Amino acid sequence: MTPLILIAEDDADIRGLLRLYLEGDGFKVLEAEDGAKALELARTHSPDMAILDIMMPGLNGFELTRALRQYSELPILILSAKSQDNDKILGLNLGADDYIAKPFNPVEIVARVKAQLRRVGRTGRDVLSVRDLNLDTVTCQLTKRGVSIPLTPMEYKILALLMRSPGRIFTKIQLYEGAVGPYFEGDDNTMMVHISKLRDKLEADPKNPRYIITVRGLGYKLEK
Repeated sequence: MTPLILIAEDDADIRGLLRLYLEGDGFKVLEAEDGAKALELARTHSPDMAILDIMMPGLNGFELTRALRQYSELPILILSAKSQDNDKILGLNLGADDYIAKPFNPVEIVARVKAQLRRVGRTGRDVLSVRDLNLDTVTCQLTKRGVSIPLTPMEYKILALLMRSPGRIFTKIQLYEGAVGPYFEGDDNTMMVHISKLRDKLEADPKNPRYIITVRGLGYKLEK
């Protein structure tokens, strides 16, 4: 089963950034903008791990950690602008498994999530299937009609994003940030090169693609 990660954070931009990176690495994500909503989602969906901000309306991250620990041993990562040692100690004493201060590197967040899930044996296995394409997100192996197609790490990350949301239009910036990290002006050409190389591997006729489609003026999508 694909691990399900609960994000409790009142900043929509931070939630969106974490979702982008976690989904790009194969996780499913639940979002809550406050502690009460997060507790409700945790009780109804039983996530495999939670990422909790401290400063939230209603239940704050410390209170939510205490409430979750009353019935669950899921790994908890506290994410907060508070970096003082006493805040870290309080969070860990309440039952959190890890603590990271803002500003943060989303790649590090994903690495810490993986480490916690390995610790509790919940790494999961996820094979993405769209039409005749199958992408194993554990081995990073792509097959088309049973034939293996080698991918570079960048090609794998781009294709995984597209295959998780077939039919969804991704801008070049969204694909770049999901596969590489922060976008800088001029990176458009880099993404175009990777899309071209992916088409060479996937398409019978790369000049008339049937899988990765260009949506003029918007970006790219994987045809369902």
